[in-house]
Amino acid sequence: MTAGELSVAPILSTPAENLFEYSVATAENDAQIPPRSDDELCDIYEIARTAKEIREGKWRRIALQFPDSMLKDAPRVAQLLGQELASLPKPADHDQSIPPERIHILADTSYSSCCVDEIAAEHVHADVVVHYGRSCLSPTCRLPVIYVFTHHQLDHDQVLSAFELQYPDKEACVVLMADVTYQDHVPSLAAALHARGYINLLSTAIIHDPTGTIPNRKLVSPDPSGDSNALAQPTVNLQSYSVFHISSPPTALLLALSSRVQSLHIYPTSTSTSTISPDAAPRLLGRRYARVLTLASAGVIGILVNTLSVANYLTAVDKIRKQIAAAGKKSYTVVVGKLNAAKLANFAEIEGWVVIGCWESALVEEDGPMGASGGLFTPVVTPFELEVALTPDDKRVWGGEWWGGIEKLGKAESENDSVEDGQADKVDEDEDESVPPEFDLRTGKLITTSRPMREKTVKSAKGIREQSVEEGSQIGGSSSALTLRAKGDVTRVNGVISPGAEYLRSQRTWQGLGSDFTPDEESTVVEEGRSGVARGYTVGPNKERR
Repeated sequence: MTAGELSVAPILSTPAENLFEYSVATAENDAQIPPRSDDELCDIYEIARTAKEIREGKWRRIALQFPDSMLKDAPRVAQLLGQELASLPKPADHDQSIPPERIHILADTSYSSCCVDEIAAEHVHADVVVHYGRSCLSPTCRLPVIYVFTHHQLDHDQVLSAFELQYPDKEACVVLMADVTYQDHVPSLAAALHARGYINLLSTAIIHDPTGTIPNRKLVSPDPSGDSNALAQPTVNLQSYSVFHISSPPTALLLALSSRVQSLHIYPTSTSTSTISPDAAPRLLGRRYARVLTLASAGVIGILVNTLSVANYLTAVDKIRKQIAAAGKKSYTVVVGKLNAAKLANFAEIEGWVVIGCWESALVEEDGPMGASGGLFTPVVTPFELEVALTPDDKRVWGGEWWGGIEKLGKAESENDSVEDGQADKVDEDEDESVPPEFDLRTGKLITTSRPMREKTVKSAKGIREQSVEEGSQIGGSSSALTLRAKGDVTRVNGVISPGAEYLRSQRTWQGLGSDFTPDEESTVVEEGRSGVARGYTVGPNKERR
């Protein structure tokens, strides 16, 4: 797709084939699977525990969030949960005038299903969200959450046999872990392996810490009783340990573990969705580094907000915007909901994207569900990868470590700022050094557009030094707002034309709705329209509800 081909309005909606992240069972497959009984559903979805926590929290409006693959069970789960709540005894101080709990099903998540969809829950004024299935466990910022990872059957004998076949040495240093949907099997399996003589075995327990060495996990030593409540030594060197992982991990976890442990073995289960083997992790990291090099020479970078629920996401947007500006590049912030290639193709002027999301959803692969519509036209990187891309070529070193989300963003920001200020003070007062040429490390070609916002130099008390537009506007006191010339051309901001505005003026043929407006057209009376949310609009000055 090129800019010259945009002769009609771009399509901003999500194509029908991209409505669901994961494939839902077809009618033929559903016919082969016998329907689950009420007892099975109560066990899988932990109905009793969920109802108990709802009653203890005194929440009245409950939102149930299901991944796409579990939506077929949603009506019956909601019905069973309502029956369980009705059967629980009311507290002694219960007010009879208070209506019973009301349950709502969130049919389609706004972003990634691993994150809690607080936006959709607020549309029904929910007091709590019950999140089903696997989760990234990223901290939320608005509503309390009850996590139900769901319970799945697992043949312990087969797992133990596979473990012994993979690690015949009883003194091998191994960490036993599982996807969160199989975590309830880990304590008993770890105890059984310890009883079989594995003296250097560690297992994992779930905690809410995405920034940990193993995300959302803490290491524990197996307890013969099966409790696994003895904490392992905090000084464990994971580089000397192998990981035996039950069920396929998300790609983000696979890349994170690949640089932190000695080796990784995956035991497949019936719910495994990923086909990526641990041996493919180095190749995946190589592809990620290629995207980093592309972003290093990009002049316009889009900040793609892929969550509105993860705590501190606005702070992360602000930090990344400052990082991009300090590198002399231009940034634009975009929110598109569920991501696909068709949406990103509408922003042809953006040369690369950085995703603001949780540590799982920030990873966007061309072959993954988000890029299934034919591949992405521009590279999409994580905040960690962007930090590497913005590092100067002579200082850029990537030792193989990797991180996906915004949780670790900006730890060294203050240190980098002090270094940049110190370097600026060393500039000779009488010498205006020219910027060295930049080359694309992949093609060897000269790049002249990688720093469009550093085309102006400003004078400071320490001397003449190169400075970004954002910094110049603060020092010089000039406005950074765009203005229009008499003929409608976009004027400069501190001497630099906005890259997006210049692209719109010179290359886009379709420039938005209303481009055929003529000044001679008579104006019409402005009337108050609808307001509110989709579940109940108010219309006109009398606020009639529709």
